Amino acid sequence: MTSPLEMKYTEKKLKGKNFLTVADFTADDIEYLLNRAVKIKKDFQAGKDFEPLAGKTLGMVFEKNSTRTRISFSVGMNQLGGNALIMNPDELQIGRGETISDTAKVFSEYLDGVMIRANSHAMVEEFAANAHIPVINGLTDKFHPCQALADLLTILEVKGKFDGLKVAYIGDGNNVAHSLLLACAKMGITTAIATPEGYEMDQNVASLIQKEAKQNGAELIQTNDPAEAAEQADFLYTDVWVSMGEDEEKEQRLHDFKGFEINDQLAANAKPDYTFMHCLPAHRGLEVSAEVIDGDHSVVFQQAGNRMHAQKALLSALL
Repeated sequence: MTSPLEMKYTEKKLKGKNFLTVADFTADDIEYLLNRAVKIKKDFQAGKDFEPLAGKTLGMVFEKNSTRTRISFSVGMNQLGGNALIMNPDELQIGRGETISDTAKVFSEYLDGVMIRANSHAMVEEFAANAHIPVINGLTDKFHPCQALADLLTILEVKGKFDGLKVAYIGDGNNVAHSLLLACAKMGITTAIATPEGYEMDQNVASLIQKEAKQNGAELIQTNDPAEAAEQADFLYTDVWVSMGEDEEKEQRLHDFKGFEINDQLAANAKPDYTFMHCLPAHRGLEVSAEVIDGDHSVVFQQAGNRMHAQKALLSALL
């Protein structure tokens, strides 16, 4: 556990920082945030108030539809004593041609931080480069770091440790996979990812994950065989096969992902006490069977709930 002295140092170190990818934080930073999230969650369940952000406002911009991100950040800010202001790009001047840099500078005059759920990661990077307040990536086409924090918190709650674990991700090598596997690598968790041919992770991201894993005594296994990835896994994780903005590719994707459903047959390759995870929303009968996601091995709703607690730790540290 982090000592009080280390907590003060890390808290000061994180104040005002951006969180665009998991790569922005060290393993010590992440451990600090997870320890903070554990305490925040316990205090919340015990009915204790924790309002370090009284008088502060988080702006939230949504270019994509959202359930968990919108609700968890809004309620989280409220529980921390602050306010959350939800904005649709179509309702802002940015929707009528105001530059991202100008918008970032204006936001910095009014807000204490901003969370952006964007189509393009480059847009969030440009916004952060011109803002004078912390910028949090709520999801882009390349990364989903807040989900990864919640995933690590869930893994920690289930197993009580990271050492010696294996997480197997089955499906599309997308933004969720990028952030999950990078977060696991930083914490010394071995990962395996099975994707259909042509749906592998971005190779620059994969190289970074490989490097982090090696530095932390873990391993990254990349394969096109779901059974190989699932072999002796402690956790099985998947995401939708057709993400937002990919509807035109739906029929092709459904064809290409045949055989990648996490069901009882595939799960038999994992450890008998494996845990199933999914970032949601889920489609039963496609990426996961109803028997698995609704069965005793599943922690998907605990995982969803942890979005709020992990993000409260993040918000209270950055803002």
